[in-house]
Amino acid sequence: MTAIDEIKARIDIIDLVSESVQLRRSGKSYSGFCPFHENKRTPAFAVFPESGSWRCFGQCNEGGDIFKFVMKKENCDFSEALRILAERAGVQLKPPSAEDQAAAEEHDNLRALLEEAVTFYHHQLMNTPPGAAALEYLMTRRGLSQQTIEAFGLGYAPLSWDATRNYFISKGYHQDDIMAAGMLSQREDGNPYDRFRHRVMFPIRDERGRMAGFGARILNPDDIPKFLNSPQTPVFDKGGLLYGLDLAKKSIRSLDQVVIVEGYLDVIALHQAGFTNVVSPMGTALTEHQLRMLKRFSRRIVLALDPDAAGDQATLRGLQVARQTLDREQDPVFDARGLLGYEARLQADIRVTTLPAGQDPDEIVQQDPQAWERIIQEARPIVMHVMETLAAEKDLDDPKVKTEIATQVLPLIEDVPSPVERDTYRQRLARLLRVSEQALLGQFPSTRPRPRSRPRPRTEASRPGVAFPGESSEPSTPPLVTAAMSTYTQEAHCLGVLLRFPELLYQVDRRMQQDELPRLSPADFQHVDHQTIMRLFIESIDQDQAEPKNFVLNHLSLSLMEMADGLLARTQHLDPNQDRVLEDLMRILLFLRRRMLDQEIEFRRFEMQVAHEQGDLIVTQDAQTMVKLSKLRKSIDRAIDRVSNRSLAARDVGQKL
Repeated sequence: MTAIDEIKARIDIIDLVSESVQLRRSGKSYSGFCPFHENKRTPAFAVFPESGSWRCFGQCNEGGDIFKFVMKKENCDFSEALRILAERAGVQLKPPSAEDQAAAEEHDNLRALLEEAVTFYHHQLMNTPPGAAALEYLMTRRGLSQQTIEAFGLGYAPLSWDATRNYFISKGYHQDDIMAAGMLSQREDGNPYDRFRHRVMFPIRDERGRMAGFGARILNPDDIPKFLNSPQTPVFDKGGLLYGLDLAKKSIRSLDQVVIVEGYLDVIALHQAGFTNVVSPMGTALTEHQLRMLKRFSRRIVLALDPDAAGDQATLRGLQVARQTLDREQDPVFDARGLLGYEARLQADIRVTTLPAGQDPDEIVQQDPQAWERIIQEARPIVMHVMETLAAEKDLDDPKVKTEIATQVLPLIEDVPSPVERDTYRQRLARLLRVSEQALLGQFPSTRPRPRSRPRPRTEASRPGVAFPGESSEPSTPPLVTAAMSTYTQEAHCLGVLLRFPELLYQVDRRMQQDELPRLSPADFQHVDHQTIMRLFIESIDQDQAEPKNFVLNHLSLSLMEMADGLLARTQHLDPNQDRVLEDLMRILLFLRRRMLDQEIEFRRFEMQVAHEQGDLIVTQDAQTMVKLSKLRKSIDRAIDRVSNRSLAARDVGQKL
């Protein structure tokens, strides 16, 4: 994660803007008087928490993200805004030192060694007699295809104390490097030995697909432990990785949902069955860093942990970590059961599945893939899961048991932002315990409704169960470009494509003009880092001193250069000769324009309603603006239809060929 990404993940735009602008909810956005020009009559300043952006629809006619807001407010450049927000977010900014560069080189060397280890272990699995038993276990007992085994790079560690060590020594690697990569352990006398022996090997990669370490499962039931991971190394931190995230992140973004399971084989089996938005934390407890990583791709999280007693307890521990990580406010409160560490409002839709007794996810999906779909669709909100888990197999006729359960559940209910949901959960708890709601309120007076002197703005999109624009709350198959994909991700994709294939800008502008739409400009992007790169990119097209990509990179600051490298990396797989690249680029750009237009239409419609109720004559002027905006939206919709028709025609031609 770059420093810019981390800052955006830590700072809520509503919190930031509210410090200098009095905001009120306006539908799905917030509105107020623009702080950048004189106007005390019409609140033309809007903040859109879903996309993390703001815009003035009045005299300024400007917009952007948290960086652009600070740049305008403090009259500073991007570098200074980056410093201010980094300090606020607690993110350290520093240029790479000689030590950092040396560490980066060491990491690259370790990853190269680990990549070669993947090849070594995979060869042992597929081409040696000792590996045949491991292969039989994976294919026959666990139902994995050879294609799946290849895709995940599974392997076998030989039953030997020095086979791995001897192989890499023969390849010219130093023993210290093999040890640093986590493939050797050390006896008390100092002599090394192979850490992994007679085990199925699972390569573990970071979210960018780079090798980090291994997980290993026993083949002999008498061996211990059942699972063994790489030790802590410069590139392997168990608490900072999620197994399968490199393969799952695209699906997580498009479906706007991530499912967390416990085991490597659960992830692999579900991916094989087509459920590719699944990851594993490589253990029963979730860490803060893991949840922060997931939050970048989706706020809709489903915990699908094993149904045994240990799984239930792990679920509750996971929920506690999730609350501490995803919350914005963290006011310490005491809870006798130790379930809750902080009183806060949940900022993600976290749900929990109830798996059939005695079955793991991989067993379920192999027997009936539709059963897995039903289980995920029926995942329960965390409050319902906790109350039902605590009540399972308890004597609910015992008043002490009822008190114990209520003591743990009621504080969690108080953390739910929606008063309707809180009331519903109280009713559910009262029915479960077979007591009246008044009894709960009387026994625990802290649960009584209480006025708040300073209500804190809440983002609609962050509330559990609230759908994003363009999607429903029911599961559905998303189109190629959906609102479930974040604005930031879509903008980043477009910039990456343009930087890699600069000549596409001419074709994009020509298409826009044919559809009677303005040419592409920095105003098509809501995030200031993207605006900066786009502005430089357009400038690079108009000059002839250097290649456009080099021109952009040479004129960027260090932090933005790192971002540009990431944009290029995410598009390196694209084929410039495919018309699909241009069609996808056009579709996303048009979708971004329509989303920004929809924000303005919704904002103005809400303001017109308020003005009408107050008898303000400005309604007539706004109505004329709405007519223009509606015509523009129809033009964009027609352009999107033409792109879709071209894509369908190209696909039909391809199929005929």
